[in-house]
Amino acid sequence: MRPTDIMRGSPPTPEAQVTRANWRSFPAIRWGFTHTREVLPTAEVRRSAHPTPMASAPRELQKLSFTAPDGKPTTVEATLRETFGDALLVMHRGTLIHEWYGDGMSVTTPHLICSISKSIAGTLGGVLAARGLLDPEARVVRYVPELESSVYGSCTVRNVLDMAVAIKFEEDYEDPAGDVARYRFSSGWDVPPPGVEAGHQRAYLTTLRGTGKPHGKVFHYVSTNTEVLGWVYERACGMPYHRILSDYLWQPMGAEEDGSLTLDSHGMGRIAGGLSVTARDLLRFGEMIRCRGVVEGRQVVPGWWIDDIHENGDPQAWKDGDLADIFPGARYRSKWYTIDPSRNDLAGIGIHGQWLYIDAATDTVIVKLATQPKAMDVPLDHRWLAAFRAITAHLAPR
Repeated sequence: MRPTDIMRGSPPTPEAQVTRANWRSFPAIRWGFTHTREVLPTAEVRRSAHPTPMASAPRELQKLSFTAPDGKPTTVEATLRETFGDALLVMHRGTLIHEWYGDGMSVTTPHLICSISKSIAGTLGGVLAARGLLDPEARVVRYVPELESSVYGSCTVRNVLDMAVAIKFEEDYEDPAGDVARYRFSSGWDVPPPGVEAGHQRAYLTTLRGTGKPHGKVFHYVSTNTEVLGWVYERACGMPYHRILSDYLWQPMGAEEDGSLTLDSHGMGRIAGGLSVTARDLLRFGEMIRCRGVVEGRQVVPGWWIDDIHENGDPQAWKDGDLADIFPGARYRSKWYTIDPSRNDLAGIGIHGQWLYIDAATDTVIVKLATQPKAMDVPLDHRWLAAFRAITAHLAPR
């Protein structure tokens, strides 16, 4: 199949049918990531009755040139074209200054944001903590006793928030028979081979075991940690995750469009990566983080929680962890990356090319969505980091 065989704006042709077996494979991903509700069962994440207004003053950024990590000159426009870009939005000091969409995308098109979903879940934890519903230092089993015999029986909510659980799990997206494959069978994202039971997420989470080492010492990126976090939230609040997200964050933030969350066979949401939202609403979320949790004078997320994300995160745990060679010197706290501590930046990152980048030094928020063929493509991530830095340098006060 050619990429042009699947157009976003209309259902796929029979010879290019998108199914649960291929919806994240190229080129089906080009349609699947903006039509997830037509592939998988989902729950609605409700928009606000009073969307937060978005001021706009367009500026030309497409022609902006920069040097890619391979030393070759390029532009923002070429990078979008060459990295399967779907959307690029830039907000500077609260004003939308750049808005670009690829074929079939628009201001109202939902797009799967993959693991940026984790950063949203980490932010939601601060709202629940401020309301007295969640104690981040409590053990996970205080909320979910069913996990007592699993690796999560001995860790805290904070360990889960910071990806510091000593768990036997390899986050390998390419292994068809590995941990991620079994996890995706349980979430309903993948079709298991004959003879393999799909199960469901809550049952699968109870089977996960530890390494025998102490929690809280090493950054180990494992998506199931965020599913556990969502389960904790549900027990703390007495409602499903999509309603918690709607009631405590998405509506108060002023989202303009409904989002959606994929569900497993038992109705549990894929908290770690199953959110689909519009680029503009993701930009609103990022701007709220930049403004220390404030939206139009309302404190939606406690400022102290966002301060904690900026100021904490164990540098040694990161240095000893999974991704230290990809982002040297970074930190991780409450599901957010600080790629460059000297800039005090924040990033939510998802596979297949999803980025939410917040640069405190220049008051800039950038949303970049994509449907890259490879789940992890480090050279493309580094190219986009170079693009983000070129954009922020261009916007910096002279």
